[in-house]
Amino acid sequence: MVLLVHLLPSIESPSRREGFFLIEQIVWNIFFSTLSAAASREREFCNQVNCLAELIMSGRIVERDYQPRQSSSRGEVSVIQKDSHWQSDSIRNFYSSSAEEKCREMGKSSAVSLSVDSFGVMKDPMTKKEETVWIYTWRNAISCVTVKVISYGATILAIEAPDKNGVLQDVVMGFDTLEGYFNPLNPYFGATVGRVANRIANGKFFLDGKEYHVAKNWNGKHHLHGGIVGFDKFNWTGFVDGNALILSHFSPDGFESYPGDLMVQVRYELTPDDALKINFSATTSKLTPINLTNHSYFNLGGHDSGSEEIYKHLVVINADKITETDAESIPTGKLLDVGGTPFDLRSEKALGVAFKATTANGYDDNFCVTKYTDGLTFVARAVHPTSGRFLEVYTDQPGVQFYTANFLPDPEDAAAAKLHGKGGGLYSKHGSFCFETQKYPDAVNHANFPSTIPQARRNLSPHLCLQIRL
Repeated sequence: MVLLVHLLPSIESPSRREGFFLIEQIVWNIFFSTLSAAASREREFCNQVNCLAELIMSGRIVERDYQPRQSSSRGEVSVIQKDSHWQSDSIRNFYSSSAEEKCREMGKSSAVSLSVDSFGVMKDPMTKKEETVWIYTWRNAISCVTVKVISYGATILAIEAPDKNGVLQDVVMGFDTLEGYFNPLNPYFGATVGRVANRIANGKFFLDGKEYHVAKNWNGKHHLHGGIVGFDKFNWTGFVDGNALILSHFSPDGFESYPGDLMVQVRYELTPDDALKINFSATTSKLTPINLTNHSYFNLGGHDSGSEEIYKHLVVINADKITETDAESIPTGKLLDVGGTPFDLRSEKALGVAFKATTANGYDDNFCVTKYTDGLTFVARAVHPTSGRFLEVYTDQPGVQFYTANFLPDPEDAAAAKLHGKGGGLYSKHGSFCFETQKYPDAVNHANFPSTIPQARRNLSPHLCLQIRL
């Protein structure tokens, strides 16, 4: 199994909101209008964008009427959008029905079939309107690999892969029902998180001479994973392009107190050789911090096999340094050499042994990837000897957050709430791990860290490749 994440470069966004939405409409029209060669699509795209630029410069595009309400002292945000075609039911229904038709069509002519079904109903956090959540399922008829993604949070729900004896097991955490994902104990299982993944110290940052205050949803003091209502809490709009699923989410200027209208897309595709490719892209109308990642929790021994199997995993991380953090997991701005410390995972170590050497009895740290190229670089490997499965991670990003589910319920704490996942399995502390490739945490507040602010209003384009194989 190969899970490939690749953030595509985005086009430059105009300053006018109407221009932003017209670009969005053009992008979707192009996706739907042709499945021809990539070169042909690029030419058409460029021509339309050039025409759009002329309209903007001539002043024939004007702003729509928006009325954002600023966040309260508690970090809550409410935004009213007038005449916003992106939020309209007709657009959502059009994309959903198109996805369903294309999924079924592709399933008749490929070894890899892509099907769609309803997964439940939810209320949009902004409009409060009911929306259908869709589940998309890829199946490889040859290898029997199955991948499931839901539109809620653009979330990976399941990855089933065979072990060395051909026995299929689901290797990512998740829930059987949509209601499970609403559980307050859900720690972003499989979700696309943003607008900024990881932490922002004290819930504030400066940009273009202005101080921004975002929700303090981590220990009541710091910002985490995009805030109270991050990208993981929305139902993304989906359609199918060939054997790929494209999920899209629009975040308006001021939502969760972030500047700029932001259009985000996540593209999933399972290839005949079992490569699950994930591509992120984003386009913004203003300078804004952007740091997207997928928050899948892995246990190569099976999603519900617990810490006993996690401790058997052998892990390697290609990093000479980590970002130093304080007692609240906030970076100090310093980089520490890993040599002679529990963070030296440059050679293979069993997690059960490595855990005991850490002061926190587990990992929740950003490792600074040792890179020799601007392209994809080997980042990490996890091996589960019993099943024979191994996971490899490649990225062009500077960091990877290695997290070992330290904050999930402790099974030894009788008073702790229980978190049950798929099949009634019990998910608990150290029962899974995450490799989250991204920019460094709190980068927006540290000039010496790789920037999360796209220059010239273009999105950063990080690449991630995760491989699960025997």
